[in-house]
Amino acid sequence: MKIRAFAKINLALDVVSERDDGYHELKMIMAPITLHDLITIEVTDKPGIILTTNSSRIPTDERNIMYKVAQAVMEKYKITKGIKMYCMKHIPSQAGLAGGSADGAAVIKAMNRLFKLHMSYEDMVELTKDIGSDIPFCIYNRLAVVSGKGEQFEFIHSSFNTNFLLVKPSQGVSTKRSFNALDMSTALHPDIYKMKAALIHEDYQGVVDTLGNTLEEPSIDFVPEIATIKKEMLELGFDGALMSGSGSCVFGMTNDEEILHKGYKYFKESYYFVRTTKLLSHQD
Repeated sequence: MKIRAFAKINLALDVVSERDDGYHELKMIMAPITLHDLITIEVTDKPGIILTTNSSRIPTDERNIMYKVAQAVMEKYKITKGIKMYCMKHIPSQAGLAGGSADGAAVIKAMNRLFKLHMSYEDMVELTKDIGSDIPFCIYNRLAVVSGKGEQFEFIHSSFNTNFLLVKPSQGVSTKRSFNALDMSTALHPDIYKMKAALIHEDYQGVVDTLGNTLEEPSIDFVPEIATIKKEMLELGFDGALMSGSGSCVFGMTNDEEILHKGYKYFKESYYFVRTTKLLSHQD
């Protein structure tokens, strides 16, 4: 079986407060995009998990989210057969695009079908939510207001779409490091529900005006290129630009195909990861 693992961007991300359990209370507008990894997964008679990938940067043992998800499913449902997985990576790591979580979500969906487990989306979320904080969102793959630690959803019904240019510096940002550097006394808090309203009404300018990310400032301290990319995107004519998640990938927004292609060509000369993408329409 082949399954696509779709990336996400954060159109808005607000770190609301620190929680007693050591995590942060979040409120975000998360959107699945067409950029994806491709995972091939098959059942084998020999017990165990075999994972390979085209990326030398990705571990293929118990440290990998795909491996952890497969292990959790096998333990819960007492699966005695094995599985063999190959992941063709296109989503970069430490980018704020949920590459690892997207892969984990794809694996549990594939195993659900292959082993006829009849898990609902809620069952899959419950089993994986502690493995990767973005896995629940990647299971649903729907435009949503996401809150809590990433497990609470208000789905947004909207046909809003535009062109996005993704540019990632070679240096990534670990989520933990970004959160640890956050100063809540001076943190910026984007208006999540203003963004939600703009998306519902397909108000392009409203979406551009409410782009915001609490984690952007601390991440720029680690990777100053984030700020440079944003500035250059706006100078090239993109209507808005923002870092996704905890970074370091930046996306630019435009309805103008000419600006999109000009931006792609410009950034491709300096950065290893440059992609054009759109929002993913709702699908299974």
